[in-house]
Amino acid sequence: MKLITETIENVKALVESSETGQKNYFIEGIMMQAETVNRNGRRYSVNILENECKRYLKEYVNKKRALGELNHPSGPTVNLDRVSHMIVELNQDGNNFYGKAKVLDTPMGKIVKSLIDEGALLGVSSRGMGSLKKVNEINEVQSDFTLSAIDIVSDPSAPQAFVNGILEGKEWVWDNGLLKEQEIEKFHKEIKKISAKDYENKALEIFERFMRGI
Repeated sequence: MKLITETIENVKALVESSETGQKNYFIEGIMMQAETVNRNGRRYSVNILENECKRYLKEYVNKKRALGELNHPSGPTVNLDRVSHMIVELNQDGNNFYGKAKVLDTPMGKIVKSLIDEGALLGVSSRGMGSLKKVNEINEVQSDFTLSAIDIVSDPSAPQAFVNGILEGKEWVWDNGLLKEQEIEKFHKEIKKISAKDYENKALEIFERFMRGI
């Protein structure tokens, strides 16, 4: 089995104010698509995604365990110290699977909230394990596919696959392509070296430097 990741289009970010004035951040839209060849040359049958999404909804979403990270890790496991959001809804509409995620008040979640406030465009991507079978130059995802998480990612190579930040009726757009991939990786390495004790303060300090460099 291979680690399979897919960047998803047509997703947006929303900021909702509660009666107490607290802002809640959400990401919603199409999380996965079936019966279409994606930009990675892979295709999922609707039956495979339908069965897997039902399992994920029952075992993870409904039990408040459907956590996602800021950027993909190197494997299928969700790392709790990098969790930024939680999927709260997942529904099928034909070949499209719509979801809604709440951005959490974790160190990584705070970075996502700040990026949305500043109008950054962020990609959303599914992550799972499964086998592939090549059919007529297309990699067909097989029935052993298992959805692990839906992550928030930066993806300069796919400018159409972004989350739009919306706040107080206004929309900001950030040209994600201006930020080079190696620069993002530099900040990732710094964050990974932070001790658990100093994680929140140091992560926010690194994020501030990250934003000044845009």
